[in-house]
Amino acid sequence: MKRLEAISGTTVGAQSLWMGQTHVPASTASADHHRGASETAIYIVSGNPTFVFLDVDGAEPVERPIETGPGDYVFVPPFVPHREENPDPEHEAVVVIARTTQEAIVVNLDALDWSQVRIGEPH
Repeated sequence: MKRLEAISGTTVGAQSLWMGQTHVPASTASADHHRGASETAIYIVSGNPTFVFLDVDGAEPVERPIETGPGDYVFVPPFVPHREENPDPEHEAVVVIARTTQEAIVVNLDALDWSQVRIGEPH
């Protein structure tokens, strides 16, 4: 994935906000992960990326994909396990990301579940 920094402490002196653009190549998926204490908002510019979360409200945990398209927004709360996918075999997806930390926190997980999440720890 290619990330382009736009608004940050480095570029404009922002204290709490980071914003930039991510290009997700065709047929790409991130590892299962969470973003620590950071809140993340995502705006879909182009493509049809999918965001996969674990639904733990039923009797058994179930992966729930959120399929998106241009103009959609996605919110990822702090510490929530998820992964991003671009299932399109030919076209990249472009998204704008805003987060509440200057640091790009990525805590990789062995699986899409809560067993390795330590709430309160930054990473």
